[in-house]
Amino acid sequence: MNRTVYSIDGKEKGSIELDDTVFGLPANNDVIWYAINNELANKRLGTASTKDRGEVHGSNAKPYKQKGTGRARRGDKKSPIMVGGGTIFGPKPRDFSYSIPKKAKRLALKTILSLKIQSDNLKIVEDFSVETGKTKDLAGILRNFGEAERTVIILKDDDNKVKRAGANIPWLSFLSYNRLRAHDLFYGRRVLLLESAAKNLNAFYGGSGSLSDSDTPDDEPAVAQEVSE
Repeated sequence: MNRTVYSIDGKEKGSIELDDTVFGLPANNDVIWYAINNELANKRLGTASTKDRGEVHGSNAKPYKQKGTGRARRGDKKSPIMVGGGTIFGPKPRDFSYSIPKKAKRLALKTILSLKIQSDNLKIVEDFSVETGKTKDLAGILRNFGEAERTVIILKDDDNKVKRAGANIPWLSFLSYNRLRAHDLFYGRRVLLLESAAKNLNAFYGGSGSLSDSDTPDDEPAVAQEVSE
């Protein structure tokens, strides 16, 4: 498919050919759901911990004698049914992470890219950088593409100047073409794809062979600016 390339001023500049196997796929809600839930599970710390009756600090003595009081039998003050006692089946530290097939993850990302471009929420922008590293310079560029809303910029590489400029914009996040995240892409209301990153996506996900998984793996966790729900 042929799509328009915009300048940083928001005006049409040219066109680019996109691979239909990357940007022209039909919707696949199931694989998107699995990919997003996998990412959220892998981000969980799993540090919640409660004390059972054997870990609660307290006396092992019975609160009152076994018989003769007319009350129910009690073992000790650490019983789960007593105030201040232990917790029954409470959470313990655990690892919530798991993996899904790489083909499923790649299909989810390609499906989300296809959905974004079909709904006209993905625009291809000429390559740019923010040499000053100032937020106002990047905000001026983003203003040419609409009002402030959750936006994802897909970069061709780790441009520290651009990331520094966008660090103070709460609704903006950055992704590299080979470090995409299904959650950020799916919930991003606007996606700005740099022209070089679009060409790299054609090669990386389109299977042309110019970029291989061993050169730039796409399923490893990446540290980037998070966007809250």
